[in-house]
Amino acid sequence: MQQGKRILVAPLNWGLGHATRCIPIIHALQAAGHTPFIASDGVALKLLQKEFPQIPSFELSSYKITYAEKGKNFKLKMVWDSPKVLKAMRKEKKEIKTLVKQLNLDGIISDNRLGVYSKKVPCVFITHQLNVLSGNTTWFSSKIHQSIIKKFAACWVPDVAEKPNLTGKLGHLKNSKLNIHYLGPLSRFKKREVAKKYDLMVLLSGPEPQRTFLEEKLLKELKGFSGRALFVKGKIQQKQKRKDITYKNATIEVVNFMQSKELETALLQSELILSRSGYTTVMDLAKLEKKAFFIPTPGQYEQVYLAKRLEKNGLVPFCKQEDFSLKELERVANFSGLTNFEKPIDYSVLLGAFSNVKENSEPTSTSLST
Repeated sequence: MQQGKRILVAPLNWGLGHATRCIPIIHALQAAGHTPFIASDGVALKLLQKEFPQIPSFELSSYKITYAEKGKNFKLKMVWDSPKVLKAMRKEKKEIKTLVKQLNLDGIISDNRLGVYSKKVPCVFITHQLNVLSGNTTWFSSKIHQSIIKKFAACWVPDVAEKPNLTGKLGHLKNSKLNIHYLGPLSRFKKREVAKKYDLMVLLSGPEPQRTFLEEKLLKELKGFSGRALFVKGKIQQKQKRKDITYKNATIEVVNFMQSKELETALLQSELILSRSGYTTVMDLAKLEKKAFFIPTPGQYEQVYLAKRLEKNGLVPFCKQEDFSLKELERVANFSGLTNFEKPIDYSVLLGAFSNVKENSEPTSTSLST
C-alpha cells in the first residue's frame, strides 16, 4: 500500500478566495492519508490557520497586492506594483527551496502563487484564469501566465470542461499543450435545507482599499433596508466581533468574519446574497444554488467579465459599485439564480502527480516562522 505524501498547499493572498477554495483540497489530502502543510501570508494564511490549527503553517513573502482607489487606474497600479511582486516571487522561491529540503516535501500545490515552484518535487498549479483579462493587453498577460503554468507538472482548473460552465473564456483554451485537469467547481460548502433567517446577506472580501470602500457604501445604503440582514465584513481578526444595528425598518447583524461551518449555515439561511463577483464566491453560491446580486471590484477585469457573463445568461444581475442603490436588488426577481455545476472529483487520479515520488526520511527543523 502506498504511503502518504508530504504536500505543501500554498494559496495566493489576494482576498480570501484562493485560501477558501484550498480548504476542500486540504481535506482531500487528509482523507487520502497524505500530510498537508500550509504556506501563505496575510489574511489568507490567517484564515487557513483558523480552519486547520493542527496543520503546520509557514509565512511566505507577501506580494503586497492592493487595489487602486479608482477602478480606471487598476492596470496602472498593477504595472506600478510589478517590481515588488517580482521581488516577492524571488524571495518565496528561496523560501520554498528551504521548505522542500527541511520538510522533506513530496509535492507542492500552488494556488496562483507564481514563485511557489521547485524542480525537486512535482508541482501542481491551481487557477481559473488560463486567460488573464487585462483589457487591450489580454493576449500578452495570458501568454505570460501560460508560460509560467507550463513549468508545473499539471494545472488544475476549478470548473467543468464542457458547456455550460462558470468561467467561460477565463478557464478554457481552444488549443493548448498545458497539462490541464478540470476539477469541477471547488467549494467548502454543502447544500442542505435550513430555515430562513435573513432577508439579505452581505458578504465582503478582497484587498484594500476597495473592500473598505464597499463596506462603507453598503452600510449607508442599508439604512433604508426593510427586513433582517447579515453583514459579513470579511476581515480576518484574532477574535470574532458582533454587533446589531437597528434602523426604522431593519436590523443589521454585523460580524467581522465567519469560519466555514458558520458561514455555510448563514448563507443557507439567507434569501439573497450581495457580494463581489470573485470566482470563489461564484463557486460557493453555485454549490448552494443561491440567488445573488454582484458588485464587481472596480477595474478588476476578471470580476467584471464574470458578472457580465452571469447576467447575460440570466443567472445573476450586477451593477457598478458607484451605481449601486437598494433599488438595484429588485432586479433579482428577473433572474434564476446560480446553478450547481458540481461533478465528483477523483482526487486519487489527481494526486497521482505525486505517486512516484521517492519516500523521504524524517524532516529536520525549519527556520521559517510558523
